[in-house]
Amino acid sequence: MNDLSADLASLKLDRDARGGSSRGAGRMVTLVVVLLLAAAGWWYWTRPVTATVKTAAVIARTPGAAGSADEAVLNASGYVTARRRATVSSRITGKVVSVHVEEGMAVKEGQVLARLDDSTTRAMLQLAEAQLGSARTQLAETEVRIREAEIALGRQQRLVKDGVVPEADLDTATAQVDALRARLQAARQDVIVAEQQVALRRTDMADTIIRAPFSGMAVSKDAQPGEMISPVSAGGGFTRTGICTIVDMTSLEIEVDVSESYITRVSDGQPVRAVLDAYPDWSIPAHVITTVPTADRQKATVLVRIGFDGLDPRLLPDMGVKVTFLKGTPAAGAASDQAAASTAPTLWVPTPAIRREGSTQSYVFVAMGGRATRRPVQVGRVSGADTQVTSGLVAGDRVIVDAPVTLVDGMSIEEARP
Repeated sequence: MNDLSADLASLKLDRDARGGSSRGAGRMVTLVVVLLLAAAGWWYWTRPVTATVKTAAVIARTPGAAGSADEAVLNASGYVTARRRATVSSRITGKVVSVHVEEGMAVKEGQVLARLDDSTTRAMLQLAEAQLGSARTQLAETEVRIREAEIALGRQQRLVKDGVVPEADLDTATAQVDALRARLQAARQDVIVAEQQVALRRTDMADTIIRAPFSGMAVSKDAQPGEMISPVSAGGGFTRTGICTIVDMTSLEIEVDVSESYITRVSDGQPVRAVLDAYPDWSIPAHVITTVPTADRQKATVLVRIGFDGLDPRLLPDMGVKVTFLKGTPAAGAASDQAAASTAPTLWVPTPAIRREGSTQSYVFVAMGGRATRRPVQVGRVSGADTQVTSGLVAGDRVIVDAPVTLVDGMSIEEARP
């Protein structure tokens, strides 16, 4: 009996032991959660950050013969314009039958751009040609009759001399010849008039074919087949005044307005550096053509024409452009040390790319392999929106412009697309 009691007692659960095991498992779960949260926080704070930045290329420029052509004396803005630009129209009013030009098409002088309905003009030309043929036939008939009258006059003269016929018959034959000669002169004038009528109608026929006045590029198409076109504005909005607009791309130049207060800094032939708004990293050499000799009293400005030293397919009419007027070559009496200045290329970067640490140390961030690399540089003079770099960079390096304050050396970057 005692043995049975002992066996039953061995089957009794130890509640204190089970409670301790549950508390241990709970502490283990809590520890795992804390570790996971710590790992997530460490990953968040140490994860690689990619900054989106704007970059610009380091530009090498060759100074002028005296080394002073890069010195900016004035900045201005304007637009690319074309000296030869024409909206091609017709000389007559008519209906457009076909248009043979599209936007962006290169055209040559004399090329057919459009044709107008010529049915009425062609019929008038045929009528004029028929009238010319009739006038020539009448002329030929008159010439035959006058030859006949002259033969009859000669016969009457011989008969009167022989006393066979009275002189009255001779007078009649003479009057007949004179009348036919006058009619012959009139017939010849009729032929000339008819020929002029034919030439006029042929000119009208030629006016139904619209041709390019000069070689260039078509920048707009202003009419479609079936529309009416007229050299003058007629019929309200239902009549076109032009077929297309052609621009001579070889006549592109820059027009800028310069304040009256600074116009003395501009002179003919002065070197200019132009930068298109569409291509801010492209510096275009140019020069002043002339200053238009009149001022705008409303804006107190003077118009300055600037020519490109070389044309490029990227240049388009009406593009915005910023120009920097540069100091020209010194006069013949300049100092000899200036005349012997170096003509080696100089490196330039946008001024916002330069960062300073303290009062003397300057540095830039260079985009290399998808990362920002800090590089110390030595800077020179400032010209317009650019700063000269004398050491630390080479031409072609891409520097980060307007870098964010959080950018550090070695940070992953992504270049912003224009």
